[in-house]
Amino acid sequence: MDAADGDERGTTERVLALLGLLQQRHVWTGPELAGRLGVTPRTVRRDIERLRTLGYPVAASQGVGGGYRLGPGKDLPPLLLDDEEAIATAVSLLAGAGGAVAGAGDAALRVLTKLDRVLPIRLRNEVRALSGSVESFGGGRPAVGPDVLMTLARACRDGVEVAFGHPSGDEVRERRVEPYRLVASDRRWYLFSYDLDRDGWRSFRVDRMTDVTARTWRFVPREAPDAAAYVQENVASRVYPHRARFLVHAAAGTVRAQLPASAAVVRPREDGRCEVLSGAGSLDAVILHMVLLGHDFEVLDPPELGRRCRELAERLLAAGATISPEPGGS
Repeated sequence: MDAADGDERGTTERVLALLGLLQQRHVWTGPELAGRLGVTPRTVRRDIERLRTLGYPVAASQGVGGGYRLGPGKDLPPLLLDDEEAIATAVSLLAGAGGAVAGAGDAALRVLTKLDRVLPIRLRNEVRALSGSVESFGGGRPAVGPDVLMTLARACRDGVEVAFGHPSGDEVRERRVEPYRLVASDRRWYLFSYDLDRDGWRSFRVDRMTDVTARTWRFVPREAPDAAAYVQENVASRVYPHRARFLVHAAAGTVRAQLPASAAVVRPREDGRCEVLSGAGSLDAVILHMVLLGHDFEVLDPPELGRRCRELAERLLAAGATISPEPGGS
């Protein structure tokens, strides 16, 4: 028996090291791997078979340019990261959690929660320090501490209650919630949760939270509405003093391309038109937004909005009454 095979712990560590090498480069020859691992080519062949037994698709080819390569499998194999790679990955994910690629923020946060399970404590302080040096410019989201995002993501994952301070009028009140999902809009992070003190579903802006703490009480998940749809409707209309519903004579895809997701909810209809649910600080502002879309539309709710449309239409007609409709007229 090869001396390198004599110790079970040594064999496990060597096989993991072999897997790490295969993930670093496209092709390795047997002698190259043996030299890196300090074993014989025979041991390399045995370790390759161990990886295959574990489900890793290691292919072998002969001749010039041949060698061992880790191919794509049915399932994604676990990645082996050294300390520097783990830190770089975590910092990049923290920076990308508010990224510009559609869906990347949610995916980055999901990966962070998985990485958090295995990241050694000695590396967490380095990740925290390095993430503090990452900033962005342009129309990004308000700054949210990585520790806050991670605390909320872990609580959603583990099903434990969360407590935090949140503005309510002129004061900050403590809220106790069952967290279900973190939802990323094009501008902010929101926590979709069940408010235990108000006995109902709520969404909270994460950048407004203070003293976020995961509690020890676990909860049995309730039957919940769609988190993204709830938060979008809340952001687009519920938070405004005036809410409105329109029937727009245009396809839903066309209207969605004109309106930010945080500004309105667009629902398709079978007749090729769509309904738009939106809100604003005044009735006139809601009407202006719809007029600027450039499509014919009808007011569905509320009735006072329809009356305001007629009033504005009369004023606009009166304002243009002194202008001749004919080109060059006087």
